[in-house]
Amino acid sequence: MQLKIMPKKKRLPAGRVALILFLCQMISALEVPLDPKLLEDLVQPPTITQQSPKDYIIDPRENIVIQCEAKGKPPPSFSWTRNGTHFDIDKDPLVTMKPGSGTLTINIMNEGKAETYEGVYQCTARNERGAAISNNIVVRPSRSPLWTKEKLEPITLRNGQSLVLPCRPPLGLPPPIIFWMDNSFQRLPQSERVSQGLNGDLYFSNVLPEDTREDYICYARFNHTQTIQQKQPISVKVISVDELNDTIAANLSDTEFYSAKPNRERPPTFLTPEGNTSNKEELRGNVLSLECIAEGLPTPVIYWIKEDGMLPTNRTFYRNFKKTLQIIQVSEADSGNYQCIAKNALGAIHHTISVTVKAAPYWILAPQNLVLSPGEDGTLICRANGNPKPRISWLSNGVPIEIAPNDPSRKIDGDTIIFSNVQERSSAVYQCNASNEYGYLLANAFVNVLAEPPRILTSANTLYQVIANRPALLDCAFFGSPLPTIEWFKGAKGSALRDDIYVLHENGTLEIPVAQKDSTGTYTCVARNKLGMAKNEVHLEIKDPTRIIKQPEYAVVQRGSTVSFECKVKHDHTLTLTITWLKDNGELPSDGRFTVDKDHLEVADVRDSDGGAYTCVANTTLDMVSASAVLSVVDVPNPPFDLELTDQLDKSVQLSWTPGDDNNSPIIEFIIEYEDAMHEAGLWHHQTKVSGMQTTAQLKLSPYVNYSFRVMAVNSLGRSLPSEPSEQYLTKAAEPDTNPTAVEGLGSEPDNLVITWKPLNGFESNGPGLQYKVSWRQKDGDDEWASVVVANVSKYIVSGTPTFVPYLIKVQALNDVGFAPEPAVVRGHSGEDLPMVAPGNVRVNVVNSTLAEVHWDPVPPKSIRGHLQGYRIYYWKAQEGSLKRNRRHIEKKILTFQDSKTHGMLPGLEPFSHYALNVRVVNGKGEGPASPDRVFNTPEGVPSAPSSLKIVNPTLDSLTLEWDPPSRPNGILTEYTLKYQPINSTHELGPLVDLKIPANKTRWTLKNLNFSTRYKFYFYAQTAAGSGSQITEEAVTTVDEGKLAMASRQVDIATQGWFIGLMCAVALLILILLIVCFIRRNKGGKYPVKEKEDAHADPEIQPMKEDDGTFGEYSDAEDHKPLKKGSRTPSDRTVKKEDSDDSLVDYGEGVNGQFNEDGSFIGQYSGKKEKEPAEGNESSEAPSPVNAMNSFV
Repeated sequence: MQLKIMPKKKRLPAGRVALILFLCQMISALEVPLDPKLLEDLVQPPTITQQSPKDYIIDPRENIVIQCEAKGKPPPSFSWTRNGTHFDIDKDPLVTMKPGSGTLTINIMNEGKAETYEGVYQCTARNERGAAISNNIVVRPSRSPLWTKEKLEPITLRNGQSLVLPCRPPLGLPPPIIFWMDNSFQRLPQSERVSQGLNGDLYFSNVLPEDTREDYICYARFNHTQTIQQKQPISVKVISVDELNDTIAANLSDTEFYSAKPNRERPPTFLTPEGNTSNKEELRGNVLSLECIAEGLPTPVIYWIKEDGMLPTNRTFYRNFKKTLQIIQVSEADSGNYQCIAKNALGAIHHTISVTVKAAPYWILAPQNLVLSPGEDGTLICRANGNPKPRISWLSNGVPIEIAPNDPSRKIDGDTIIFSNVQERSSAVYQCNASNEYGYLLANAFVNVLAEPPRILTSANTLYQVIANRPALLDCAFFGSPLPTIEWFKGAKGSALRDDIYVLHENGTLEIPVAQKDSTGTYTCVARNKLGMAKNEVHLEIKDPTRIIKQPEYAVVQRGSTVSFECKVKHDHTLTLTITWLKDNGELPSDGRFTVDKDHLEVADVRDSDGGAYTCVANTTLDMVSASAVLSVVDVPNPPFDLELTDQLDKSVQLSWTPGDDNNSPIIEFIIEYEDAMHEAGLWHHQTKVSGMQTTAQLKLSPYVNYSFRVMAVNSLGRSLPSEPSEQYLTKAAEPDTNPTAVEGLGSEPDNLVITWKPLNGFESNGPGLQYKVSWRQKDGDDEWASVVVANVSKYIVSGTPTFVPYLIKVQALNDVGFAPEPAVVRGHSGEDLPMVAPGNVRVNVVNSTLAEVHWDPVPPKSIRGHLQGYRIYYWKAQEGSLKRNRRHIEKKILTFQDSKTHGMLPGLEPFSHYALNVRVVNGKGEGPASPDRVFNTPEGVPSAPSSLKIVNPTLDSLTLEWDPPSRPNGILTEYTLKYQPINSTHELGPLVDLKIPANKTRWTLKNLNFSTRYKFYFYAQTAAGSGSQITEEAVTTVDEGKLAMASRQVDIATQGWFIGLMCAVALLILILLIVCFIRRNKGGKYPVKEKEDAHADPEIQPMKEDDGTFGEYSDAEDHKPLKKGSRTPSDRTVKKEDSDDSLVDYGEGVNGQFNEDGSFIGQYSGKKEKEPAEGNESSEAPSPVNAMNSFV
């Protein structure tokens, strides 16, 4: 029975491909496992482990070392043969053998010569189980001989001739490397015309004058000895036929002058190889090199083909400017005919090389070591191939098997030895030799017959950790002879594991195809043969897989910004996790801009080079997962370059450019700008835009412009920097295309016409000598056009014109080439003068006390003498009978009514006033004469509030009021109205008292008032038109001194203890009531004033409305607010004069406000309505808790 670790016969399913590497490591070794403990007990025949190469070239300057190493049990002994006979190393003092090894060292550095030890050596390693032998090692010293001395004549030849400079290096061992250099040790340049052949010669397809030199030197480098030999320099001189005269030509010898042919072009001929065909033989596995070098003028080009086949694509290479064809790893299939073709303009030739590939022997199946148990059978197979087919011969322990001791258990059958019923004496080392004329192969294979009980080589209690849902492989490496059978058990009392769930490999490995959590446990491997039994326990743990729960995401960022990648990982907590970040499958750059923090990678100040794939690799001791994301670094494009102008015409040109890098963001468009170096140097203007797919643009040009162009690329991030400017292009001059714009004709004086225009810029001039032809004539006359040509101006003044006459005007551009197109005609007017006539029939209609309507008749159009802008009304207040006397000192107000309006409204008049007005017509020059003054009176209106109100001389039951009349009575005062009401301690208002006071009074005393009481007063004046604005004030009557004296006489009671206690109880009760009151009020309850107002709908207590003058509830909360108009007096108890003027400012644009035809303002009219200071409106808020507290104090 054969004893070895068998390869698995079952085919693994696709899901188990990952196991192949591991299993191959287990089953590839066919020898006895080299377990140290096992090797201590097992015997093993010798095996050669190291030896010198078959062809061993040595350096004669160093000691010779011939290697031979072997292993075996017991350790083998070594012996050598030289040239087929025993080499007794003990008799040669220069030869020593390394202890425990067969390696020889021959000391020739001090004495002896390497040539003495040249020969064929073979090593034999032997122990009690057999003998292994090495290859025949041919030892030869390297040689680097000198060139033979020779006299080299100078070579002279004509320009265009071919030339071959021979090298012919000396034969060395190994052959030297050839190269050509000059005296300065500089390699000579080579090309399609000049090249070195495989034989070392230097070939010139044709020579040129620059080939003339005196130091063409061929060098041979012998690498083994690190020496370089050189040939004598060769001198070459290339001359032209014209330089030769008949005398010189007659003196030249044949060696000096190659040919007498004239220097002319010629078809190719081959310099090497010669003839039309040649043969080439190469060994299998070597490099096949085929060479063809041709001469001709012009220099031929070489092509290669294989007849009846294709050149192998992956193994074919061209060298030496395609003059050499190389095929590596050549095989028999590469045999055939190869054709090289040399071709130039005058013709072509070809040469056929017949290639034959021979083969030294190579293994098909080398014999393998056999470990057998007694009584088993086995075979040694030795199969080799070659061309010619090799001969197979067998040796046993280094002796040809024909003369070796007989062994009845073996039988020779050509390349196979068959073993039957082997015994321990059958152990031996067999050698198979396969040889042909090109070489040989020698292989050692032992047969080791052993009888051993089972042994398990896997360490006991080995712990296997596997990721869930992956295969689990439990190792049970074993040895035994005969080959043991293997069984697996799970747990202490488990039954044998079967193939239906588990996979039992022949090398002892137990495979669990899909390991689950319940696969965790202890497994027992049992090995049995007829000599005994062995077992071993291993343990399996199943771990959760490592997963990336949040992968890094694709990112697009702009250069210079910061980007972050996140990689969150979940793993088995019993395993150690390591997270590594990679960039493009390599390490992250060692740059401080890259920061790794837990599960984040951050890249700051992103650069273009940072773009790529970033991979998060999560590793544990059992598994590895990764996730990648691509970072695209974008930015504005790089500027275009290589701007070129083509198709240059008078009014167009084609611009082309090369786009710059788009920086990972596609270019959307290109912007083209131009500079006019002649007129606006340094100033760039927009020319056009084109699609980002275009790289050319047809540009329209203007005449007489020195153009330069530049291009900018635009992507989604912005605009690139401008490109470098293109070359300048000056277009031809032409007449102007356009005329000046904004042409106007207006007079600055009554007798002139000022013509103005916007001049053309230099770009629009289209040529030199830009001027303007200014033309004019009266619109309604029969005059011819008058004209003048001016330059460098934008205004021309025509003098002596009639006043305000319409003119026709035109301005035409011209330059040195010609005129612009006929310009458009523009209407204008000569200068205006002041109107001559005042408006007539001025009439005034008083609408109310503050508004009047004015009508007038228009003036004749001819008297206006200009553009009618409207009519202007001057009006002012005047004292009756002094209208003319004080006119200069009266402030006048002005209203202007546009266009041809003949009426208007005068707002903001003061009631009960005497007014005067006049009307004037207005044109662009100014105002005409004023119409006669018209006077009118405004009716009475309601007065303003009294100027002041003071309360003086307060007594126990009286108060005296003093006031100043209204600043604007707006009529004749008829009387004053005084209303007042008391205010109690809770700020509630008492009954209202109404009192009429004659208009001539400025003082009034109120009697029979309550002592120590606060009163509020409302005071206003009246005219026949009604009541005016009110003013308010408050005052308090004095305290009763008699009661105060009585209180002082009761001191004896107040000092009694019982009275003090009673007062404290009352104070405590009041404090509790206050707290309850505050809580209720803070919760939003009604204040007493509001409750009373809601309960008693007394009209005297209701808020006063603006139209009826009634009053509302009083609230002391106003004491803590700023004073409002007419509501409270300042701290000095004087009332400031109110500003109730109905001024024009309230109607619009001050004194120059504009009106419509009906006299109303242009725009919204919003008159101010006089507000009456009704305290009911101001006291609608409930008093605050702070004021309530003050009322108790």
